[in-house]
Amino acid sequence: MDRRRLPPLNALRAFEAAARHLNFSRAAEELSVTPGAVSQQIQNLEDYVGAALFKRTPKGLLLTDAAQIALPALREAFDRLAEAASMLTAAIDGRRLTVSVAPSFAAKWLVPRLGKFEAAHPHVDVWVSAGMELVDFGGGEVDIAIRYGSGRYPGLEVHRLMQETVIAVASPAFLEAHPLSDLSDLSGQILLHDGSPDADESCPDWTMWLAARGVKGMDGARGPRFNQSSLVIEAAVGGRGVALAKRALAQADLDAGRLVAPFQIATAVDFAYYLVHPKAKGRLPQVKAFVSWLIAEAEAHEAALLSIDNGAGI
Repeated sequence: MDRRRLPPLNALRAFEAAARHLNFSRAAEELSVTPGAVSQQIQNLEDYVGAALFKRTPKGLLLTDAAQIALPALREAFDRLAEAASMLTAAIDGRRLTVSVAPSFAAKWLVPRLGKFEAAHPHVDVWVSAGMELVDFGGGEVDIAIRYGSGRYPGLEVHRLMQETVIAVASPAFLEAHPLSDLSDLSGQILLHDGSPDADESCPDWTMWLAARGVKGMDGARGPRFNQSSLVIEAAVGGRGVALAKRALAQADLDAGRLVAPFQIATAVDFAYYLVHPKAKGRLPQVKAFVSWLIAEAEAHEAALLSIDNGAGI
């Protein structure tokens, strides 16, 4: 059989939908056709391959062995077709670049730097999609995602951006009213907690951070909790207490003097920030430009932190 000679696409679509639902009526509803049309397309495909694809039992439809073997590859093929279609659109409209990113990273790190990219690439319009959910690249709407995690993202091109550390921070006004020269001075102070759902077990909370430094007799669980890293940083900037914050996100406020790190203790965590995208997306010129720019920005950020730490003796 000629590998380029394919069965009708409608027959393949009908089979994939019917196999997913194991029901011709639900497949027909999804495809906006009649159950009879789905049944006919399945029959056409069975005639083409010369084998049955479904077993019709009193309890409903079941896939034959041949259908079960072929179905994963067919689903992957449809995903790649959708990706190719989105790339055609992106290639025609080369101005748009959609980036999926967590809200805190977008607000505290990415967005303040985007002006540099826009100045260097005025022909590209960056659309920032901020959300905590992991992006599904199968739909084709998102070109790139920035993720905070372990770096294991099967099936995607992965570029490490930068490591993360955790540091205690407070506003200058708060520290003027509540001097913190020693860890024991935290007793009785309001502790601000980053409760963002990162699933990073290596990232310490106040209880872990204090215990690791031998501080005893202090309740590290007290104080308000925020479900976004940027919110706990803003609370610290506003003088509400001492925050245990992700340093990459807090660094702009530290540089501007809105925050101070009274103990100069940075705790490394296992997770890092990664730039990920489907391999095919990497061929788009706007994606190539953004990846190159973002990696350079991350390298400059880490180099600046290293310089600060060397000067402060951290």
